Amino acid sequence: MTNAQAAAPTDTPRRGRPGYDRETLLRVCVDVFNLHGYDATSMGTLSGHLGISKSAIYHHVESKEEILEQALNRALDALEEVIASEDSAAVSDLERLEHVVRRTVFVLVEQMPYVTLLLRLRGNSDVELRALKRRRSITGQVAGFIERAQQEGSLRTDLSSRSAARLLLGMINSIVDWYKPEAGKSTGELADTVVALAFSGLRAP
Repeated sequence: MTNAQAAAPTDTPRRGRPGYDRETLLRVCVDVFNLHGYDATSMGTLSGHLGISKSAIYHHVESKEEILEQALNRALDALEEVIASEDSAAVSDLERLEHVVRRTVFVLVEQMPYVTLLLRLRGNSDVELRALKRRRSITGQVAGFIERAQQEGSLRTDLSSRSAARLLLGMINSIVDWYKPEAGKSTGELADTVVALAFSGLRAP
């Protein structure tokens, strides 16, 4: 090896086969999207953060938009699973709603980078518009849970179920902006706090 070769920089993107599995690459790319904004992030930016060539990224995905779609599906699939899951112990619509709220908090904590990306969408592409449509559907289904709990007499009826759903989910979504795990504290305790705050204001006297 010549002196010139020995002195060559080693921080340029590595060429050839990627050093990331698909899962790790997705997670790093999502972190970069959240840091810089999706629209402002180029494949070159991703390459620099990953330390691999753009061609190595293309080993896993065809485009930046494919990375976005996979990340959004990760968040939306988890949130839709919460809506679809049935709490077998629930005996009332209120308990079913509380189950949805509690599990949504867990999804936010467990999938925080992906949910954060979802919440920052601008609707600038077909992928984003489809994701926003799915997100609106989730809000509508939560509104349905609230309305059914109102009809059974568990929740106050002087509130719009749709507005209540948006405010409730807005409170939960705000977790991505401030939540940091505390020593000795669990996600369950966070969920308990959200449920207590939400339903002390919604519950019928």
